[in-house]
Amino acid sequence: QVQLVESGGGLVQAGDSLRLSCTTSGRTFANLNMGWFRQAPGKEREFVASISPSGITTYYADAVKGRFTISRDNAKNTEYLQMNSLKPEDTAVYFCASTPTYSRRPLVRAAEYDYWGQGTQVTVSS
Repeated sequence: QVQLVESGGGLVQAGDSLRLSCTTSGRTFANLNMGWFRQAPGKEREFVASISPSGITTYYADAVKGRFTISRDNAKNTEYLQMNSLKPEDTAVYFCASTPTYSRRPLVRAAEYDYWGQGTQVTVSS
């Protein structure tokens, strides 16, 4: 049974930092492309960041580039999203996602991922 479990969300003030974690079980983590998405109330789920199985290649949405950093530890079956300089517009439920699909281009569409975590709430107050 494949499971993705996020943690690390919370309520912070604008300018603060948070680190999200996502631990995967039930499949070989080192073979997976991993991603982070977010969904704000009344909005569609949107791409945040992705990372290749080796961790060498990362890709970011323009809205978070320079503030967020995606990383992974294959020995711990865990990916991370370090979020710095948080803004109120970053408020959303954050989801991690995985896929074994090989791709030379960044995987930025939700439909390209086959397993998802349950989500963790991030709220940034002004």
